[in-house]
Amino acid sequence: MSAASHEALRAELEHKKQELTSRLERISANLRRGYEADSKERAKELEDNEVVDALGNEARTEIAKISAALRRLDAGVFGTCTECGMPIEAGRLKAYPYADECIECAKFDEKRRARQ
Repeated sequence: MSAASHEALRAELEHKKQELTSRLERISANLRRGYEADSKERAKELEDNEVVDALGNEARTEIAKISAALRRLDAGVFGTCTECGMPIEAGRLKAYPYADECIECAKFDEKRRARQ
C-alpha cells in the first residue's frame, strides 16, 4: 500500500470513528435525560431508550473495529486476514474498510455463529 493511500485510508477511518463517537455522545446524552411522570409516556420512553441503547452498542462495536483496523494499519498488516493470513480482496476493503477477515473466513465464521 502506497504512503498516499495509507494516509487516505487513515483519514477515512479516523473521520468515521469521529462520526461514530459524536453519535455515541448524543445517544448517551439521550439516555441520561429524565422521564415523564405520565406512566404511558414513561413506558414509551423506556421502549425508545432500548432502541437507542442498541444503536449505542452498534456504534461502540464499530468504533472498536475501526480502532483495530488503525492498529493493523500502524503494524503494517492491514489488508491481511487475521484468520488465514491471506490478503483481503481490495473490493471488500473498499466496501468495508475495517474488515479483518477475507470473505471466505468471514462466511465460515458467520455459519459457525449461526449454528451456536
